[in-house]
This record gives sequence, structure tokens and C-alpha cells, in this order.
Amino acid sequence: MLISMVLAHAREIPYLSHDHSNDMKHSLPYPLYDLLFIDVETVSEKAAYDELDETTRNLWKEKARYWMKEYPDEEEGARATYQSRAAILAEFGRVLCISVGYLTRGETPAEDVLRLKSWCSADERQVLEPFSALLETPFGHPQSHMLCGHNIREFDVPYLCRRLLMNQMGLPPMLDVAGKRPWEVKHLIDTMELWKFGDIKHYTSLKLLSHCLDIPSPKDDISGADVGRVFYEEQGAERIVDYCEGDVLAVVQVMRRFCQLPLLAEEQVLKAG
Repeated sequence: MLISMVLAHAREIPYLSHDHSNDMKHSLPYPLYDLLFIDVETVSEKAAYDELDETTRNLWKEKARYWMKEYPDEEEGARATYQSRAAILAEFGRVLCISVGYLTRGETPAEDVLRLKSWCSADERQVLEPFSALLETPFGHPQSHMLCGHNIREFDVPYLCRRLLMNQMGLPPMLDVAGKRPWEVKHLIDTMELWKFGDIKHYTSLKLLSHCLDIPSPKDDISGADVGRVFYEEQGAERIVDYCEGDVLAVVQVMRRFCQLPLLAEEQVLKAG
């Protein structure tokens, strides 16, 4: 009897409406419509180790000493490890592409709309400046909005902060997290952290997490390991943007699974021109 009453009452509750009332907001476990979803793609500062100046080559050898142990020749090891690892280190890499997404609430879940926007350029400032400007709008206020991505606490956000400073650019409040305590960075929602459920040792890739949650994989023809090659050898900026936006969409779909909402259909995803 009690279950019947609850189910009957539930049928009378409308889906989250556009008025953003507090009662409606709190019906979701996460503030899905206050999240700015992000993904960052990076490449090495130069196309190859031999293009570095002498000082940077020596600094790379110091940094990569552990990885270079498997190579009998030091120079060979330096070249190989730079090719495979420099892009993930802000001191030796740079931001090539940033994609962002924002969900607009519909009358029903099937009417939600995801809007995607990307910046991709060989000139890193042309990528960092518009993104930083976006974070100076209401999107960038930690009190009202949040950043969401996969592994953004360990990779995307620290990388962006370092590259902004290396380009002599200021940090927007949303990214000014140096020295902050965990409860002071609640505006950074990390799907990898959510999936850990307290397990500090557990690492799950976005691809694996999407598979576990039965989320269709984007039809990408590249992976993260291919970004440098596609950029430097093929000048494939459009392919990199598609890959980056595909990761943003995947994170959105993961969060919708966490919120027990249906996945977005293709027609619910709009890409800025």
C-alpha cells in the first residue's frame, strides 16, 4: 500500500523545469545544469627532442631519467621518452585544444541540449585566452558553477594553471586552487574521483568507465596517444577537436548515468561553428 502511494505521488511530480527552483535542483544527486564540462588535449612543446635547445634537452634528461633506464643509449632514450611523455608534462608540453560543454535544461530529459565549443590552435595563447575569458563570466564563479571532467583534478586543471602562468596570464578564480584544501575545491567535479567511491588506488580511464556504464563510444579515429602525431605530422586540427569534444560528451553521459537520467541522443548535441 505504501509503495503504491509513493509511486502514485511520484507520477504527479513534473520533470525539472526551467525555473531552477531549489526543490527541483535538489532532486538530482549532482548539479548537472550548473556544470561546465571540459576536456584538454596537449602536445609536446616541440615536434621532436632534437628541436629543443641545449638547456631544455638537459632538463628533459633529468626529468626523464627513470623512463630512460630501459634504453641502452642515453640519446635514444631521451628522444623516445620525449616523443611519448613530454605532452603530459606542463613544463615540456603545451595546450593545443580545449573543449567545453554546457547542458541546457529541457521540459523533459529528452529535450535537454548540450552545447559544445572548442578552441584549437598552434598558438597556445589563442586557446588559453578565450577559455580564461569564459571563466571570467558567470560560468567561472565557484559559488554558482562548477567544472566537470575526467581526471581534471590531477591533470587538466593543474596543467592549465601551469601553462597560464608560463604564458604570464592570471588564474581565473575557478582555477586558483594552489594550496587549497579539499573542501575548498568542491567546484571541481571529477568523474574519475566519483567512480573511486573512496578507493584511493583505483584508476579508471574514461573509455573503460563509459564501457562499464553502457555508454556508446564516440566514433573517433584517434586516441590520446595519437594527438601529437596527428598535429605535427598531419596538421589534423579538426580530428583533434572532434576527439576532444567526444570526451566532453562522454563525461556528460557519465554524469547523466550518475543522475539516473537517459543518455543524450545525437540530435540533442549542438556544436558551435
